[in-house]
Amino acid sequence: MKFALRGTTLAFRADPFTVAPDAAIDCNDDGAVIIEHGRIVAVGPAVATLAAHPSIRIESYPGHLIMAGFVDCHIHFPQTEVIASYGKQLIDWLNTYTFPAELKFADAAYAGRMAEVFLDEVLRNGTTTVCAYCSVHPQSVDALFAAAEKRGMAIAAGKVLMDRNAPAGLLDTAPRGYAESKELLERWHGRGRATYAISPRFAPTSTPAQLDAAATLWREHPDALMQTHVSENLKEIAWVKALFPDARDYVDVYERCGLLGPGAILGHAIHLKPREIKALRKSGAAIAHCPTSNTFIGSGLFDLKGLRASDAPIPVGLATDVGGGSSFSMFATMRSAYEIAQLRGHPLHPAQSYWLATLGSARAMRLDHRIGNLAVGYDADIIVLDLASRPLLTERMRHAKDIWDVLFAQMILADDRAVKTVYVAGRDVSVPK
Repeated sequence: MKFALRGTTLAFRADPFTVAPDAAIDCNDDGAVIIEHGRIVAVGPAVATLAAHPSIRIESYPGHLIMAGFVDCHIHFPQTEVIASYGKQLIDWLNTYTFPAELKFADAAYAGRMAEVFLDEVLRNGTTTVCAYCSVHPQSVDALFAAAEKRGMAIAAGKVLMDRNAPAGLLDTAPRGYAESKELLERWHGRGRATYAISPRFAPTSTPAQLDAAATLWREHPDALMQTHVSENLKEIAWVKALFPDARDYVDVYERCGLLGPGAILGHAIHLKPREIKALRKSGAAIAHCPTSNTFIGSGLFDLKGLRASDAPIPVGLATDVGGGSSFSMFATMRSAYEIAQLRGHPLHPAQSYWLATLGSARAMRLDHRIGNLAVGYDADIIVLDLASRPLLTERMRHAKDIWDVLFAQMILADDRAVKTVYVAGRDVSVPK
């Protein structure tokens, strides 16, 4: 079926970390997007674009912004139920909230119910793609992929690998973790819009044997993703040093076993040393910036400017990190990223914020050729934002000077009420508020 969306359209032409903001975007105050068979086939000024496609059904959204759906490159599906729990430091958080919640996912029925809750909340907030950690239980992975397939969503996910330093009910072994991950990967990777993410949780909960097994699986399936955590918390870093005394640093734990490279997404990366930054730049691995989590759990302030501003910028995407992260909303996440950048003395331009929340995360997931932009040939994962979703925003929009004023105000003041309509592969999948 072929149809059009009409309203203010926003697309990216280039990375706003490498070009001026105005050169990075293509914005039409009165624009149109033509969708056919789940793909974008035309974008441009409404009058000319619609004239080239006569007799087409048009869904008009005056006063609304039409853009690519948000992309969240680091989120924990089983932690949905513990979001907004009393904040503690990382290790306490895992033991007090995360591990007890994840034990429940041994029950396939529970995992199935929570997959519905999780994806409804994701879509309610205008996020159309996630890269998610499941629990150690294979049934949690099956539940999430099945729920996403039903909705037509492009997601990445994987079974968490842990063979030490966790409750007995959450532990596998290096051979069993490899075998279960391989079976899940072969069942889901490339099926419809699914991508498998090999998922050793982080170095403290995996023995060297398990990290080696994860690397072996990745070498066997190099088009899969690999996700883990690095340098989130100072006590965590000291723990890793004690567990891996021969490693030069935290990044080296992954580097020496072959878990760095394009398609690797490392969450947090707050306290990196110069050698680690150099190794990440050389490897092509990406970082998931998780600002609401970093502040909520008190981990530290991410150095976005230092990691992106160079001749060899490290790919960085934006992520909620629910449930350590305090919101499913990418507006809240962009707002927190802006505040962290301010505290580090480097204001984050709205062009950069929205790029990180769409194409930046898609690039980290190696999906930026398909999702994350309002451009011809891309999957029609699109959100329509009500620019006057609250009385205060209605007043604020009356005084907006340009598109940057509009986008910044939305970033600071909007929430899920701004998400008017969500399209996944061209199909309206909006979730009631």
